[in-house]
Order: sequence, then structure tokens, then C-alpha cells
Amino acid sequence: MDETTSYPPIEPSNFDLIVVGTGLPEAILAAAASAAGKSVLHLDPNPSYGSHYASLPLQEFTSYIESQSSQSSSNLPIPQSDMDSSITRVPLTTRPLYSCVEITSRSSEPLEQSRKFNIDLSGPRVLLCADAMIDLILKSEVNQYMEFKSIDGSFMGDGEGNLENVPDSRSAIFKDRKLSFTEKNQLMRFFKLVQGHLEAAAAADGGESSQSKSISEQDLESPFVEFLSKTGLSPKLKSIVLYAIAMADYDQENGDAYRSVLKTKDGIDRLALYHSSVGRFPNAPGAMIYPIYGQGELPQAFCRRAAVKGCIYVLRMPVNSLLMDKASGSYKGVCLASEQELFSQKLILAPSFVVQSPPPHSSPDARDFGLRNTTEKLARSICISKHSLKLDVANCLAFFPPRSLFPEQVTAIHVLQLSSNVAVCPSGMFLTYLSAICEDDVQGKKLLHAAINVLFHVPVSGSSGNNNSAEDQSETGDAKPALLWSVLYTQELAKFQDVLDNIICTPMPDGSPYYHDLLGATEKIFQELYSGEEFFPKSTSSEEVGAGQELED
Repeated sequence: MDETTSYPPIEPSNFDLIVVGTGLPEAILAAAASAAGKSVLHLDPNPSYGSHYASLPLQEFTSYIESQSSQSSSNLPIPQSDMDSSITRVPLTTRPLYSCVEITSRSSEPLEQSRKFNIDLSGPRVLLCADAMIDLILKSEVNQYMEFKSIDGSFMGDGEGNLENVPDSRSAIFKDRKLSFTEKNQLMRFFKLVQGHLEAAAAADGGESSQSKSISEQDLESPFVEFLSKTGLSPKLKSIVLYAIAMADYDQENGDAYRSVLKTKDGIDRLALYHSSVGRFPNAPGAMIYPIYGQGELPQAFCRRAAVKGCIYVLRMPVNSLLMDKASGSYKGVCLASEQELFSQKLILAPSFVVQSPPPHSSPDARDFGLRNTTEKLARSICISKHSLKLDVANCLAFFPPRSLFPEQVTAIHVLQLSSNVAVCPSGMFLTYLSAICEDDVQGKKLLHAAINVLFHVPVSGSSGNNNSAEDQSETGDAKPALLWSVLYTQELAKFQDVLDNIICTPMPDGSPYYHDLLGATEKIFQELYSGEEFFPKSTSSEEVGAGQELED
């Protein structure tokens, strides 16, 4: 028997909002709507929370990726409602969001300990301590459901696989032995210039005068790379600022290659966010933190918060079709796999869903609603090893700037290594995420293979000495860690949500290692749904008094 048929009817049958999928945008929106007093029903066909933002055991992770890389739509006719002849059922199907899945197992150890892994579907990703997502976590009080650990450091990689510290603060600049005296002075002067501009801007906003000098409007509108050259930074320092701190994705110095020009004003905003993150919390001296048990804890925490505010949750419950008005084509509700019909004023769909064949009288924009053509994709990889990429470093973020691995590399590659002290892998193993924006599967795999080959010792296919090669890494800190298991795949990028007749599709995880853009898109969706409503009104409960302390103590 289908397990969905064992569910009792959901009561009530009318809601202000129905949400399908428990990814992070959907979870935040459900919590925000519940906090605003809306009645919310939150459904997910999966047996666990998180959707494309989940953290899963190793075998469940591979099963999910493979299941989401093939078309799963059905051509079976949808039975029409016997209750209301004015309503028609429109099929709701899914589209593949992953492709070219390439799994390589060189040791049986990771699979034998599958349940001890919590692998992020949206990695590599961390939280900046001063990011808007941290502010939302504190404001919404979901921090009481989570714990975090500091990321040990940030590094820049080169074509030989060497990882050098990113001098992201004054103390780091003075301690960095790889920077020349001249480069240290250049970087200090640059940071002082930026700090002066920010102080002058803050004083101007407050109607006060300041002795600090502002950067001219002409410079603020110019490409950031040109401004960095104007300030006299060396090529090495420009690369650090552009790709490791300001997080530019595309090559900013090759006019024929880059697609996204980072303006100086945006670059300075990113620098300000990064530097205000350093040391914000006493137990996190760096700029970044990571959730213990994985990024999948975030959607779960927001779902728990929504439930506290009255949201109803039902997992393992597919939605087979949408209920649409025959005459107008307007949205009315959903039909579950259990055949129960539920009604709501508005609907949020996870990005994998596609509405097929809307009624004849619906808007032309409704045809294949949910399908989006994007020119960019995101190549992702997860690697498992027994030793760290950097001696005595457990958790770290690293970057390979454009052209650092091969001349045709036009995008930066992001790398995040995590250890067992954040409870994402067994003791004695390390989990490494890689990602890069690409045009197609071939380019994406070329980018990630290049990074993997300089970071890891990749045993020859068919070699039987995998375990020995992994053990040999403990002999010297300079040896590359042996690769035990890896997966490469390509993810579709859906940066903008669709909005149609009270139905909204949420975005996929983007290529950023941070949450700022994703949260901005999610808040925009909330305003589309409930214009004028406050996004998470400030709590007055006693719980909020210590909200900031759980991240600080």
C-alpha cells in the first residue's frame, strides 16, 4: 500500500498559504508567514526536511542526487474532481535539476560509515558573522535550535595546490610571512582608505561632518578591479581582495571573458560586510561560522519555528495536481497523492516543480510555469579523504581565482573543507566541497577536476592500494591527502523566482558560499505575497532577551 494513503485527512482544508518543499527559502517563508499570523500548511514529498538544502547521509545523498537527475514526470491522466465542476486539476510534475552525476569510490570505508556523514546538497556554504542571515537567525529566535562552530581560516590556492592564508585583518597582515613589507603597506593603506570612506558615509547619513575622506562617485561607479589598480595594489593583493574577500565569481581583469563586472561600490560593501564579521562573536574569532550537523539544520530550524507559530507539517506527501478555476484559470488549491483537496489563497513551490498544461483561459505566461532557461550552471563536487588539505587545519574555506589553474579558467572555484568536529563526517575523515559557475557540464567538470587534481592525490583507476596511500599521508604535512570517494555533478541555477496568479517558485541554491543574495530573494518573495507586511516582526517574548548570547557564549 502507498504510505500516503495511510494519512488521515488534513484539517482544516482551507489555508492562507500552502508551501510545497522544505528547502531553506520555503522554510523561511513558512516561518515568516506564520509569524505574521497566516495559516500555513507545509508539505514535502520527501521523508526529511531540507529539499535541495538538506544535509544527508552518504548513501541517501547519492540516491537523492541520482533521483533528481532524471525526469520523473508521469503521463497518466489526472482524475478530475467530483466535488466541484468549476475546478479542474492541472498536473504538477518535477524537472531534473542535476545532471552528469559522476561517482567514484576508491575505498569502502566511507560507504561503510554512511550514517555518520551529513553531506550538504548546497555546499560549499558558510555564514558570515555579520550577514543578514545571522541577524535573521537571531531575530526569529531559530538560534535556540542550532549550534555553530568557527571556520579556522581562509586560503588562496594556486596551480600547484599550495594554500596561502588570506590576510583579511590587520593582525593577519602583520603575521603573514608570505607578504613582502611593501605588500603589507599597500594592503594596510587600502584597508585604511576603505575604512575612512565608510566612516565618512556613516557620518553623512547621520547628518554629521567627518574628517575622513570619501571615495569619489566616479570611482564608486567604476569597475572594482580598476579602482584596486588605481590604489597601487600588486596583482597578488588584487586577486586576494577580488576573489577571497569580495567574492567575485568571474575573471575581472579579462574584458573578453568576464560577464559580471563588480563595481567599486559593491566591492566596498562586500569588504565592509566581511570585516564587520571578523570577531563579532567571542567564540568565533574569524569572519565565518558553520552549523554543527550541516547546513540542513537551517531549514529544519525555521520549520520548527514555523510549527511553534501554528504551521502544520506533513512529510512524505506528494502533491499530484493544482486546483484551477476552469473559467478564469486562477489558482484555488492543491490535490494530494491521498486524493484530498486542500484550498489556499497563495501557493509556494520548490524550484523542481513544473505546472503542466494550465486551463485554456489562463495567462500565456502560465504555460510550463516553473520552467526557466538559464545560461549558467553550477558545477559541484564532494570529496572524502583521511587527511586535511592544510596541516593542523580542521575547517577552512579556500579559493582558486580565475586563471590560477589553467589559462581558460574564467570563474573562481570555491572550496570548503570540514572535519568531524562539526559532526558532518566520521572521526579521522574530512569532507571537502567544491563549486564553480560554468556554462555547461563539460566546462564544469574541467574546472573541478583541475582543482581536485592539485588538492588531492588521486589514485590510478583500478589501483588496489587505496587504503595504504591514504595512510601514507600522515608521514608528511606536505603530502596531498588521498581521495577515498568523490562525486561530481552539475546543478541548474534558478536565480529568479516565478510569480503567477498567487503561485511563486523559489530559487535553487546559488553559487555564493554565503547566504546574503539567497535571503534577499526570499524576502522579495515574501513582499510579493504579503506587500506591506513586516518580514518577521520583532519578538517581545522572554526568549529573545538571550537571543544573541547563544552564538556568543
